[in-house]
Amino acid sequence: MTKKIDVDLKKRLTNEDALHLIKNASLLDLGKMASEKKAELHPDKITSFIVDRNINYTNVCWVDCKFCAFYRHGRDEDSYVLKFDEIDQKIDELLEIGGTQILFQGGVHPKLKIDYYEELVSHIHEKYPQITIHGFSAIEIKYIAKVSKIEIIEVLKRLQDKGLSSIPGAGAEILSDRVRDIIAPNKMDSLEWIEVHELAHSIGMKTTATMMFGTVETDEEIIEHWELLRKLQDKTGGFRAFIMWSFQGSNTQLKAEIPDIQPQSSNRYLRLLAVSRLYLDNFANMQSSWVTQGSYIGQLALKFGANDLGSTMMEENVVKAAGAENRMNKEEMIRLIKDIGENPAKRNTAYEILERF
Repeated sequence: MTKKIDVDLKKRLTNEDALHLIKNASLLDLGKMASEKKAELHPDKITSFIVDRNINYTNVCWVDCKFCAFYRHGRDEDSYVLKFDEIDQKIDELLEIGGTQILFQGGVHPKLKIDYYEELVSHIHEKYPQITIHGFSAIEIKYIAKVSKIEIIEVLKRLQDKGLSSIPGAGAEILSDRVRDIIAPNKMDSLEWIEVHELAHSIGMKTTATMMFGTVETDEEIIEHWELLRKLQDKTGGFRAFIMWSFQGSNTQLKAEIPDIQPQSSNRYLRLLAVSRLYLDNFANMQSSWVTQGSYIGQLALKFGANDLGSTMMEENVVKAAGAENRMNKEEMIRLIKDIGENPAKRNTAYEILERF
């Protein structure tokens, strides 16, 4: 028997409210509450998606996150840095299917400085002005500043001048330093991640926020993560969306070191998604993580607060390296959205509707 939901949804959720809902509310009640909140924000019942491509320009990384199966060191035989003509070929293929954005990120390469990134962004922006460059995680930005011996804000301004449009939320994982010290001890701390996004917002550059759950975090630390995001969004309004996914453990050092870490259930994913929709009341958009959950739980997520199916994922390498290989094309997205009585629409990076179906 589930406990009574003793939360006033007419007021902003407190951390205690969020914890109570995660631990005690029934899944059906959470779905109902999240759907009502979503309807307030999106009364037209439009569910959007974007046609884009992930381009990982390099897999060389010195950070050695224990949860990642993608990275390589420069001495490894299968390490790479893509040549510009290889990147061009990937963008040409994206344009053929009507794509509008590249999600552009790589490992944290120890030797690439700001000049390389300026040339790279400028090359893409000048050759493909119709493509939005949504790229470089906070840790990449911070490290470019470090190796180039310049300030983070200068990196952001210089890349913005060359054509960088926005920054993805990668690298957030869980914004709790206790957790980060276990799963990614060489990575930036929580407030440093927040700082990079706040600096981006200060120059008019929008970003997204993410969360990867299912490693060693507590429910309280998940809420700590949401609280940092909500506070910054209150301050800047610079986040366009929140995207949450579960840890994929195959082939990772973290799973080898802590074998008790178990795959997260669909129940757990939907529960956290619903509470995040209620808690992050200043985020207009929430993506469904069908890449880690599969297409049908991805569809069900639309009944638990998500209003966006994210990307068609023409190419995805990082999650795939950790064992998840779900795929979905535009036609299947349209079908799944219509199947639950919502209105499918193709969007751009700024969540502006380009086409309805």
